[in-house]
Amino acid sequence: MSAPLTRETYLPDAGEDVARVHDFLAAHEKAGREAPKLRYFLAGATAGEQVELPHEAYRVLRQVIEAMRRGLAVTVVPQTQTLTTQQAADLLGFSRPTVVKLLEDDKIPFERTGTHRRILLRDLLAYRDRRREEQYAALEAMRVGEDEEEDVDVVLERLRAARKTVARRRRGAATE
Repeated sequence: MSAPLTRETYLPDAGEDVARVHDFLAAHEKAGREAPKLRYFLAGATAGEQVELPHEAYRVLRQVIEAMRRGLAVTVVPQTQTLTTQQAADLLGFSRPTVVKLLEDDKIPFERTGTHRRILLRDLLAYRDRRREEQYAALEAMRVGEDEEEDVDVVLERLRAARKTVARRRRGAATE
């Protein structure tokens, strides 16, 4: 019998179990850097009863354990592979009309099912990653080192130039 797929929040255990699992995973991760392939197993109650964890399951477990080790609660929300525009908006933290505009501007691929737009989760996550990279690049372009003793007007001119460069890149990417 399989467990129902519902949104669940898990609170960190006050005991040392999470710390032991964290230390175990961290040690194996560190030791496995030279190994050709890392493999992790879930053990049953009897000797020899085990199953290998897929890489994605290991990544989820690693993130959950790290959060719990820091005393954070963890919420697991099952997600379909195909999203509505509202689900995409919720995931991105945007309004639904903004997501629709991104779709219509070909910023995010989508499929039409009748009058409804459907977005593949992997395409939405790829857009989110691209957007973050662009934001980090823009921040880096505007960053001024603490040890720089430039004139304020020179720094402002560099910031204006950086903003123009980022805007040109965005316009160029939009036309591709």
